[in-house]
Amino acid sequence: MSLAQSLRGVRVLDLSRLLPGPFLTMVLADLGADVVKVEEPRMGDYMRDFPPRGEGMSGRYLTVNRNKRSVAIDLKDGAQREKFLRMAAQADVVVESFRPGVMDRLGVGYEALRERNAGIILCSISGYGQTGPYRDRAGHDINYLAMAGVLAMSGSSPDGPPAMAGVQIADMAGGAMWGAMGILAALIERGRTGEGTHLDISMTEGALALLASEFGIIDAEPAVPTRGTGLLNGGAARYAVYRTSDGRYLSVGALEPQFLKRLAAAAGLELSRGPDSDADLRDQLTRIIASRTRDEWESILADCDCCCEPVLELDEVAAHPLHRERGLFFEIGDSGSPGSLQVRTPLGMPDGRRPGPALGEHNEEVFREYGVQDM
Repeated sequence: MSLAQSLRGVRVLDLSRLLPGPFLTMVLADLGADVVKVEEPRMGDYMRDFPPRGEGMSGRYLTVNRNKRSVAIDLKDGAQREKFLRMAAQADVVVESFRPGVMDRLGVGYEALRERNAGIILCSISGYGQTGPYRDRAGHDINYLAMAGVLAMSGSSPDGPPAMAGVQIADMAGGAMWGAMGILAALIERGRTGEGTHLDISMTEGALALLASEFGIIDAEPAVPTRGTGLLNGGAARYAVYRTSDGRYLSVGALEPQFLKRLAAAAGLELSRGPDSDADLRDQLTRIIASRTRDEWESILADCDCCCEPVLELDEVAAHPLHRERGLFFEIGDSGSPGSLQVRTPLGMPDGRRPGPALGEHNEEVFREYGVQDM
């Protein structure tokens, strides 16, 4: 079953910029929602100019703004603010990622929107939440992960520094994905009650929620869980990453006994018991895996069903047979240009193939559809 038109008829006005909000509204657009980026006229979403970029817009911008339209509205101007409010009166969802309080100061906060549209759903994404002592504090993904405890869990040893996350976990998982789920839930609730709501999505809280299972065991551990000590973050030899002879890496996730036995049989490991068994296993895995190339191990272990897979570099991912067979990638625009390679979400392939819009590209058609073209 395709979900590509499941939100058909849902109107979204997106005031957000950069990554969390645009990724959220990309998910909604993939599901068929009509997403309009509402941007200030001078610069708009400045991720268009983020390096590295080719001669056109930044690939980072293009990949999270597909199938959207853009209008330019200056919310600091009274007449243009009224234009936005009239559009909001006809919309279902407004997404914003300003600092807390900015929407109210601009005259387009939740109460102002609700006066025009009792069913409006406002999703506010911020670093630390709309309330509390950190509401006005600036931050980025690394800061939110630090405050959530996620950063402290990443790294090879409690004696060493935390490791940088490879992707923006707080932005994408902590903000965008929780925001998308909240909007979908709010749409269902509005269908029952007719009332909208204001979603307060804190990226710090969203990232912290990913540690739910760790907090569930904290009282049972002899020491506070931290980087490089837990079963799933580097503390176990059978769940780790090992270097191969060609300088690449193999991921080993042989947690359960049956998987470890199969790995041992295929790789020639000697499994032992006792207090030093994990250290011995790590030494063996380090030495044996380093004796062959990554591709050789992939071939040897392919049919063993032992939870071992090659660590793919980014330029290898799109060509991998798994992703090709499942149609994970598609192209928009000129092949090979920044932003042309697009990744579908697990929810399925979007119907549209429109690239991210230029600033104000759709002023005429969008304003006409909302009936505000003469304002």
